[in-house]
Amino acid sequence: MGKHHKSRQWLAEHHSDSYVKMAQEAGYRSRAAYKLLEINTRDQIFHPGMTVIDLGAAPGGWSQVATKLVGHQGRVLALDILPMSPLAGVEFIQGDFRDQAIYEKILLAVKNKPIDLVISDMAPNISGIRAVDQPRSMYLVELAIELADAVVCTGGDLLIKVFQGTGFQELVKGLRLKYSKVVVRKPKASRSRSREVYLMARGFQGAKQQP
Repeated sequence: MGKHHKSRQWLAEHHSDSYVKMAQEAGYRSRAAYKLLEINTRDQIFHPGMTVIDLGAAPGGWSQVATKLVGHQGRVLALDILPMSPLAGVEFIQGDFRDQAIYEKILLAVKNKPIDLVISDMAPNISGIRAVDQPRSMYLVELAIELADAVVCTGGDLLIKVFQGTGFQELVKGLRLKYSKVVVRKPKASRSRSREVYLMARGFQGAKQQP
């Protein structure tokens, strides 16, 4: 009964959510689009002509925002383990990011061309058990950082969803060894009870030696 009650509660909250309504009216595929829009308004991470990789893209809300902001001269490469309906201007790869073959497929798709920005809204399937969910989440975060290390151009950026908990502070410290600036963002569209935040890492410099 507890699970059914929580499901009904989530559905009621979802349908009354102002961001859900706004997304439906604006034609965005998910309310998550407003998280990215708010971050971009504050940090100006998108520019026309950029090449962007969108990890955990389905159903496509972030890719919609990205392709609009980079324009016709830009490029958006999206990835998700789930299928995603086609989006004009977005190249989509379906597969598990934890699979080495999929990782290599991304590298092949970018053809060694430096990437301006990697964005990630990836999250594992949530069990509700923090001791299980946190390590799963951090593993995906570490994989995304590893990809950014391999493809982001000097001066490029990384925006990544992270759940606060074990390993969070160490993660931030590690990013500060590679990027000129690392800040935490909690957009208004992110539900207040959620432990999710977004790390905005700017100005990739490559790995630096520990002081």
